[in-house]
Amino acid sequence: MQLEDHLLLLLPILVPFIGAILCIFCWRKVTAQKIIALLTQLGLLASAFMLYRHVALHEIVNIQMGGWPAPYGITLVADMLSCLLLVAGSLAGLAVIIYSFYDLDKPRIRYGYYPVVMVMQMGIGGTLLTGDLFNLYVWFEILLICAFVLITIGGTKEQLEGALKYVTINLIASGLLLVGIGTIYGMTGSLNLAQIAVQAQTMPQLQGLFVVASMFFIVSVGIKAAAFPLFFWLPASYHTPPIAVSAIIAGLLTKVGLYVLVRLFTLVFKVEPGFTMYVLLIMAGLTMVVGVLGAATQNDYRKVLSFSIVSQIGYMLMGLVIFTPLALAGTIYFIMHNMLVKTNLFMVGGAVAQAQGSFKFRHLGGVYKKHPLLAIIFFVSALSLAGIPPFSGFWGKFMLAKAGFESGFYTLAGVSLAAGVVTIIYLTKIWNQVFLKERPENIQTLLPVQPLKNMLQLPMLMLLACIVALGIYAEPFIDITMRAAEQLLNSEMYINAVLNNN
Repeated sequence: MQLEDHLLLLLPILVPFIGAILCIFCWRKVTAQKIIALLTQLGLLASAFMLYRHVALHEIVNIQMGGWPAPYGITLVADMLSCLLLVAGSLAGLAVIIYSFYDLDKPRIRYGYYPVVMVMQMGIGGTLLTGDLFNLYVWFEILLICAFVLITIGGTKEQLEGALKYVTINLIASGLLLVGIGTIYGMTGSLNLAQIAVQAQTMPQLQGLFVVASMFFIVSVGIKAAAFPLFFWLPASYHTPPIAVSAIIAGLLTKVGLYVLVRLFTLVFKVEPGFTMYVLLIMAGLTMVVGVLGAATQNDYRKVLSFSIVSQIGYMLMGLVIFTPLALAGTIYFIMHNMLVKTNLFMVGGAVAQAQGSFKFRHLGGVYKKHPLLAIIFFVSALSLAGIPPFSGFWGKFMLAKAGFESGFYTLAGVSLAAGVVTIIYLTKIWNQVFLKERPENIQTLLPVQPLKNMLQLPMLMLLACIVALGIYAEPFIDITMRAAEQLLNSEMYINAVLNNN
């Protein structure tokens, strides 16, 4: 069993690492890189499913690297939360890899797109599975550095401007994250999450310092997750790179930041009535409001979706604020749904731009007539994002709103419902401007319609099937997320699994 634990916990990190090395050896061979990237992503998805099945049978599994017992060595831990996000992230990554075959030009591939994406996937796996704060920082920085490299691939002026904003604000966030980690280490003498959780429970005299440390994590991870008021870098940078880059970053990066907040504030910094709860409450509400209002005012497909990412982060924070089993299950379900839906909507935008040469609404129109399948993919994905039943977004928002009303968070639940209405408005705007209205004749001369590569729609249909299944067969998925939420609330399970299994 210990050997199986080692293998299954290491595969989500080793598989993309090996894939990245192989892609580097095939630096000038674009076709070889594509084959390696596809096989790597399939291997990552398979390893994520195997780890999920193993954890579903054994609750929480962990290994101590190098034979050093916890809390002294490097710990890798997998529970239901980390496994579910690994599976959803691997699905989204597989779709983007296939999409890039038909969207990304050869010069950008030769700049290192596939090896960088593989290393980014390795960073995501490490972040989701690590059991100590320092390695959490290291893995998080690996995936953020990869995101920075991907944003700059191609080297256009617009990309470099967006990347400069991205890297500047995230360097500040990284510094604050290190300060928070240093504060925790100074108080507890440990970096192991399970050991720190024990110290937080048994040393009440340090509660004030834990609150101070928690604020460093809220600010630093809040910046990386693009929560209010720390979100402004995201709309300024996510619309600049190619869609094969924007889709994977939008689908995965901020969600990993949310995972870090959920992990820390269910294990180390318990969310209880007090200062930190009110800070998270205000952040959640204003993130939803500012995000949907920003999206509603944009006239560019990618900018609308970039602001939409911000608003969705507010829903994910909402479950952490309410801090009940239903609320946390709603957050987990919503993160999984959003990984798939947001990736799909960005890929639809890329296909539209490939066919009509622009992302700006004034340049677009008539896509429904020329590409009805693409329109259907957008329509169903948009219904899910808006939370229209029976699609996946409805169940996530329903769980969160129900938990909010049951727990007395009436204002926050009301804000989430109002934000959902505005979401319908800006998605309807995209539908009307891009798919229904006729394209202006003068634009057709300047930017003539191009033939759309049919295979470009294959990864979108793959994700659409997952999105529909997540909504129609919601009950088993909700049961799984409820089990994950119960593990989070029962932190003793995590602590005992790590500290008593050396």
